[in-house]
Amino acid sequence: MKEILKNYSGIIFLLLGITVGSIIGIFTPGIVDYIKPLGDIFLNLLFVSVVPLVFFAVSNSIASLEQQSKFGKIILIMALTFLFFILTAAVFTICAVYLFPVSGVTGSSEVITETANNDTWGDRIVGFFTVGEFTALFSRQNMLALLIFAFMTGFAARKTGEKGQPFRIFIASGYEVMKELLLLIMKLAPVGLGAYFAYQVATLGPQLFGFYAKPLGLYYIAGIIYFLVFFSIYAFMANGQKGVKSFWTNAIYPTLTAISTCSSFATMPANLQAASKIGIPNSIANLVIPIGTTLHKNGSSMSSIIKIYVAFLIIGKDFFDPSNLLLALGITVFVSIVAGGIPNGGYIGEMLMISVYKLPQEAIPAVMIIGTLVDPLATVLNAVGDVVAAMFVNRFVKE
Repeated sequence: MKEILKNYSGIIFLLLGITVGSIIGIFTPGIVDYIKPLGDIFLNLLFVSVVPLVFFAVSNSIASLEQQSKFGKIILIMALTFLFFILTAAVFTICAVYLFPVSGVTGSSEVITETANNDTWGDRIVGFFTVGEFTALFSRQNMLALLIFAFMTGFAARKTGEKGQPFRIFIASGYEVMKELLLLIMKLAPVGLGAYFAYQVATLGPQLFGFYAKPLGLYYIAGIIYFLVFFSIYAFMANGQKGVKSFWTNAIYPTLTAISTCSSFATMPANLQAASKIGIPNSIANLVIPIGTTLHKNGSSMSSIIKIYVAFLIIGKDFFDPSNLLLALGITVFVSIVAGGIPNGGYIGEMLMISVYKLPQEAIPAVMIIGTLVDPLATVLNAVGDVVAAMFVNRFVKE
């Protein structure tokens, strides 16, 4: 029980901060202008730490692929499997929010000033791949271009062989350092987000509680359905009825581990044990599950769609515009790659989402709160999804 409380301490303290902030916003709204700067300081610290973390995380993942395996066919099938699962989860969530819409908060669009964005599609495509100056890469406004640059840097580091080894060590070390920095900054989340929540409650009123409750409830219902139904479908596609029975017989231990640790990395040993009992060869399981811990995230895919939807509700924009949906799917794929297997690692993806849509700063606390509160189920979907992905890859590698 002590270990469980330790793993969930971040969520518990965040809920405490939100509760205190809500009480302040309801009963003493006159002081919210004085505590709101605490929220601004927290967000600014996030902004300056997320950009280098994204660069190191993505380039390190790509640069280290060659050392993990030389089986080209497995790598290709694994990549296609991850992409298929991630996009399926995203499309399923889009259908869920379309069929069961959430009402916006009255007055939120007037409170929040939207950043003007008159770019043409041509400008967006150029901005997606590149920026005009190297220094512009390290602005949170250009995170998509930074991701492309990080991918290219990772591939280049991998191709240089022995000569590139010092640089690969550097980016691996940089990733670990920046990851720890983010965890350090996130210790301020209860205070920072609590201050912002006090501001929102004082400005928009108690209706804000219902606004957060609805998308949270929608995520948990949709997530449980996806976990039970779609994972069964994937297991059936991998090995018929025998695959379904074998998967659910051995998925219990990884599921409980994911719930208790709230960490994909901590669930990896349980996943490897389950894969062995299912009968997946070590040559596949030892590749798909470790890489999937970082690059394959069904739960993060679903939460990404929910958070984008919530942000659009806050600013009063149409989430279901085709261009916005296409961008949402693209962002979701990147989120699944960038968000590490650490508790609450999705904050990086949330910054990416904000920068791509050029959303106002006031929308950030909302998506961060949603992201934190869905983290337990998201971790289960992320972690246990690696087992069924390994089954899926094994089926097609054998052909």
